[in-house]
Amino acid sequence: MNNSGKARTRMRVQIMDNGSPVSTPITVVGRDAWCLRTLINAGKRGFSSVDNPAPRTSHYIFKLRRFGFAIETITEMHGGTYPGHHARYVLHSDVQVLEGQAA
Repeated sequence: MNNSGKARTRMRVQIMDNGSPVSTPITVVGRDAWCLRTLINAGKRGFSSVDNPAPRTSHYIFKLRRFGFAIETITEMHGGTYPGHHARYVLHSDVQVLEGQAA
């Protein structure tokens, strides 16, 4: 399947440290951009697939970490019909959005 004809979400961002760029700007596309936007909007509370259902969230986090984003994984327990645990992800990198929407 070829995705070349599909519109894709794009974000161009810069990882910052004390107001200075850490590396060159990064372009994140597709669901990776959706995940990064969700992390930015969630702030210090982070997000999980329980709050914001999405397929393959852990894979998007894996790919964002490979770009250099500092993302913490917090394991949370949950009850209900199928008790167990799930992950909550918190972005710790200071990110400046250069292009695309953060909201």
